[in-house]
Amino acid sequence: MLRKIVVTVFIIVCFVFQCSVFDSLALGGIIPNLMIILTSSFGFMRGEQEGLLIGFFCGLLNDIFFGGFLGFYALLLMYIGYLNGKFSRIFYPEDIKLPLALIIVSDMSYGIICYILTFMLRSRFDFPYYFLRIILPEALYTIVVTLFLYPVILKANEKLEGHERKRAQKFV
Repeated sequence: MLRKIVVTVFIIVCFVFQCSVFDSLALGGIIPNLMIILTSSFGFMRGEQEGLLIGFFCGLLNDIFFGGFLGFYALLLMYIGYLNGKFSRIFYPEDIKLPLALIIVSDMSYGIICYILTFMLRSRFDFPYYFLRIILPEALYTIVVTLFLYPVILKANEKLEGHERKRAQKFV
């Protein structure tokens, strides 16, 4: 129950920060994607199922407030969370290289899929422009923010796991 509350608070706080604080800190109209950081982080820390669920709720918030139709971002972030969860077997909390690599790949994949499904299908074929002006700067900005947000998520996850181990020992 505690984990659900903490994850819900993380989702809401990241969404509010992405929509308000980082919206005012936009660099050339580009803001970091905190929902990708959160979804990817919990995916490779906790596994496929948790990544999928957190991705769904992060995407659902994006769909409700910014989406053209309900379900697009939810489905996209679900896949990202699930695929990041595949790496939970090789995840080590001490090593930051894997999380950074997964988050940058996730953000760039997110941008490319959004381009294909929202722009290219409407006959807007200027991919190099979109890649250099939107996808790449957002990925770089997201990685910079990841350096500060990821340790907070990692510490919260470690505390929750410690709490869960203590509770499990009570019942044994």
